[in-house]
Amino acid sequence: MTLNPERSVLLIGPRRSGKTTFLRAAFPNYRYATLDDLDLLEWARRDPKGFITSLGDRGIVDEIQREPLLTVAVKYAIDNQGARILMTGSSSIGLLDASADTLAGRVDMLSMPTACWGEEFGDPTHSIFNGEPPFPVLQAGQRSLNAALSFGGFPEVVAVSDPDQKLQILRNYRDTYFVRDLMQMANLGSMSGLQGILANVGRSIGSHLETSSFARESGLSVPTTKKYLDTLFQSHLAFQLHGYQYGPAKRFVKAAKAYFADNGIISGLGLQLSQGQILENFVISELEKRRKLGLFRADGLFYYKSQTGREVDIVFESGGVVHAIEIKATRRPTPHDATALRAFMTGLQTPSRGFVFHMGDDVFDDAGVRFLPVASIFRGA
Repeated sequence: MTLNPERSVLLIGPRRSGKTTFLRAAFPNYRYATLDDLDLLEWARRDPKGFITSLGDRGIVDEIQREPLLTVAVKYAIDNQGARILMTGSSSIGLLDASADTLAGRVDMLSMPTACWGEEFGDPTHSIFNGEPPFPVLQAGQRSLNAALSFGGFPEVVAVSDPDQKLQILRNYRDTYFVRDLMQMANLGSMSGLQGILANVGRSIGSHLETSSFARESGLSVPTTKKYLDTLFQSHLAFQLHGYQYGPAKRFVKAAKAYFADNGIISGLGLQLSQGQILENFVISELEKRRKLGLFRADGLFYYKSQTGREVDIVFESGGVVHAIEIKATRRPTPHDATALRAFMTGLQTPSRGFVFHMGDDVFDDAGVRFLPVASIFRGA
């Protein structure tokens, strides 16, 4: 990730995704303050202008979502003192509403997800959709796939090699960042209700979000369930795919699907999902990470469902071309696996490309559809 050296920044992403480590390593001479420190948080609430002024003209404010109105003091420092302030936030709850008008045009708002699969080995080696992975990279991806599916890409997890240690870190995250922080940040009243929502999101991977059934199974009212789901999405632990329709004005008509931002969340929560759900969440979350980082350009990821019930797992537009993707938990894909893709692409009035991600080793083309191993995502952009 490269930051404009002349601009202030608001860096958004889930807890433990490496935002603070990145900023402090890249800007070691900037004065640093975190609102996780209760004394500093109290100072920021009592005297926001004085707090920001104390950082001088170059500073880092960590976890600014704990006091969103601090952005007003940041605006003043930028406009009147020539300050450059770098901010991190692990939740959008109240933050973007408070900062939208205050920081509009003054601050670059960027996303930092958890690590992309293979990122620890260096820069990308190939384009996922416009190239072919080098054979050694593909083999390395196959060898590390099971671990990636299980443990995901939280940097602290990636940095250790022992599977038991990885799982213990994720369980610690469950007890702190995945549950406790959400309860505090959004003033949620029911831990069991939140745990029920998290479990229901896991069980619904690949299916539509059904708020009423979530409410019933979690023992919450429908309005409370919506609040808990919104909290989950604003904390960047999960995200939604809306239904794709022909024509931009219709894209948000269909019900949404929900996915966790990283497969490590699934293991940390101890959710028992099918192999197909784990693989689908992994592929979609890895592509969403790359989209957020700008490794490929697309306004968003969508899914498609026809009136007859045929579904396409991922649809996005990039460079005027519609990309349609199916995910298959098989090591021996066949042309039949692309049936829904071909039907979808036939109905389009714009250029399109079709892809099937599978668990096997082979890269091949069949009747306009490219079949790619899931391992081709490893170190890909």
